Amino acid sequence: MTHSAKCPICEQPSATAYRPFCSRRCADVDLGRWFGGTYRIPAEQLPDAESEKAEINDKT
Repeated sequence: MTHSAKCPICEQPSATAYRPFCSRRCADVDLGRWFGGTYRIPAEQLPDAESEKAEINDKT
């Protein structure tokens, strides 16, 4: 049994040349979503320099 992967944008069968997408268009749509900030990777926010200085001054 062969399981064909689907394009994450339009859900058509993916093409080998554009894997995991079905076409150049869908690959470009995905790239545009990354550039536009639609997709985000969660991360811890780093403290700013002023907060670090205040913490250091409080400890001394």
